[in-house]
Amino acid sequence: MTKTAVGNFFEDFRLGQDIRHATPRTVTVGDAALYTSLYGSRFAFHASDAFAQSLGLAAAPLDDFIVFHVVFGKTVPDISLNAVANLGYADGCFGVPVFPGDTLSAASTVIGLKENSSRQTGVVWVRTVGTNQRGEMVVEYVRWVMVRKRDPEARVPAQDVPQLPPAVAAGDLVVPYPIDFAGYDDVLAGSPHRWEDYAVGERIDHVDGVTIEEAEHMMATRLWQNTARVHFNRHAEAQGRFGRRLVYGGHVISLARSLSFNGLANTFKVAAINGGRHANPVFAGDTIYAWSEVLDRIAIPDRRDVGALRLRLVAVKNRSAAGFPLKTADGKEYEGDVVLDFDYTALMPRRLPSL
Repeated sequence: MTKTAVGNFFEDFRLGQDIRHATPRTVTVGDAALYTSLYGSRFAFHASDAFAQSLGLAAAPLDDFIVFHVVFGKTVPDISLNAVANLGYADGCFGVPVFPGDTLSAASTVIGLKENSSRQTGVVWVRTVGTNQRGEMVVEYVRWVMVRKRDPEARVPAQDVPQLPPAVAAGDLVVPYPIDFAGYDDVLAGSPHRWEDYAVGERIDHVDGVTIEEAEHMMATRLWQNTARVHFNRHAEAQGRFGRRLVYGGHVISLARSLSFNGLANTFKVAAINGGRHANPVFAGDTIYAWSEVLDRIAIPDRRDVGALRLRLVAVKNRSAAGFPLKTADGKEYEGDVVLDFDYTALMPRRLPSL
């Protein structure tokens, strides 16, 4: 009996299948330091205990995408070890804050399956829930991934494409408690612009760019324990579709989110992932730029101190983001240098009424 695992192929999945993922992970201040080293994130809420304490928290919570990456990495051996590419995300929500010392676990349910016409691959949709050591939800999301078939002739008995909401409802957004925004310092946060200062339809060029180095994206892949061969195994991918390793899509998300500090510094917490696509591949040596569009300005029920912005974060490679081109002239395809189209909701303090 073999003792090694080769991962699931498309025909191994079944609708309604529940999967508990192995190796819970305790996150530490080391993860926070490595995250800063890899992506250069500057959001004060996650960077400074003193800043978080001024808002009523005991310490700075870990960046929301540390939580996402750790939970995502848990799922890879069962969901996407044999993936061709991760295709997209939707219906994601962040829950209770995660602090150094918390232990994260993950479980997934297969909610959709569709074999591709080539019969070489198929798309798998899963809903993943990450929890802490108390069983509290820290993040949940849907993602879909193209997975190779072991046997092209194998048939999947039941297939279905799930219907997903266009965005997470305002009432489902979690505002971490306790937070007292009377102590929020715009100067220390890095921007004077609050929720009221942004308009629907506004576009923001985040100006800066960052080049992805081979060592950095491979360190990130190992840090998040993402063992998907398309990211991890240069020898295997030399014979693959691109002839080289793909950069993990989450690496691009974190780079783009970190770049968005320049223009959106007061978006102190990511609350939801409404949708997202990795439009084109990214490789070591590519330089990432980003821009954002304000899709909606959302009032949080029963809160006058904090609001939410629904944002479209677009990352491009090897050119400035200025000009904001996204789709080809016919509107059917992404431009070849667009690598990420990410729709998310972030919390931002409102201007407090004068006493």
